[in-house]
Amino acid sequence: MIPTEVRGTGRRRRARAVAGAAALCAVLLAGCAGSGGGPSTHGSPGSAGSASSPGSPGSAVRVPRPDHVVVVVEENKSYSDVIGNTSDAPFINALAAQGASFSRSYAVAHPSQPNYLALFSGSVQGVTDDSCPKSFGTPDLGSALLAAGLTFTGYSEDLPAAGYTGCAAGGYARKHNPWVDFGALPPGVNQPFSAFPGDYAALPALSFVVPNLTHDMHDGTVRQGDDWLKANLAGYADWARGHNSLLVVTWDEDDNGQGNQVPTVVVGQQVQPGGYDERIDHYRLLRTLEDAFGLPPTGAAADTAPIGDIWRTRP
Repeated sequence: MIPTEVRGTGRRRRARAVAGAAALCAVLLAGCAGSGGGPSTHGSPGSAGSASSPGSPGSAVRVPRPDHVVVVVEENKSYSDVIGNTSDAPFINALAAQGASFSRSYAVAHPSQPNYLALFSGSVQGVTDDSCPKSFGTPDLGSALLAAGLTFTGYSEDLPAAGYTGCAAGGYARKHNPWVDFGALPPGVNQPFSAFPGDYAALPALSFVVPNLTHDMHDGTVRQGDDWLKANLAGYADWARGHNSLLVVTWDEDDNGQGNQVPTVVVGQQVQPGGYDERIDHYRLLRTLEDAFGLPPTGAAADTAPIGDIWRTRP
């Protein structure tokens, strides 16, 4: 089902009744245990079964360690442009049904570039535009992975050569490629999408994939973006569900008309499929990736909690 924030009054009454009964049970019978199972649409932060509120960085939530994570960043579409739009985005909606789909996922800024920086470094780095080039010496996700003895690569479609630092080439735009802005990272982590391995076991621990300006929906249509994802990452999505790995598909920002609400979908072996209506943003997604690999939180990610309620197992 497509996730929704709308709840019937009857359901709210039942939820309050269940919560009240559970509290009474806890008082009267210290050993009372809750029953398993639940609806496909999960509660918002603070409700039964929720991980924690976004403002609870000290949460005891732990994220399962994946073998590989691929994060795909799409462009300039709101939640309602994509989720539920099965005619233009059949593949993405199929992914949403197979994984965790967030109905309250938000970007942190406009325009594009500060959102990429937020997701990669926990800060917009003072950037308020898409001007190029930028250069930063602050901590970032890729450097943290390398410092921990792990691997990271960013794959950009139409990047003309590994390590390229130019601002644009064909459908490639550096403003959508944050790892090239951080001088602590070696040039070799900046790769064209043509280098994305066909043997998924050879992928880095964590990688980002950025389609070109047509295929990321910036200049192209939702359908063009959906078709590209299916052609290039459907195989990895299927593989991830059987190999302790994750595919994350999110958007940099919305279409400037929906409060910066964007789709975010997470698919993988450890993910409990369903609709989730807790509030997340780029900082919270970054914190989740950092916790998954045991990395120190970066920037504003330290002030939020990881996503904890989508996992099949709680380590």
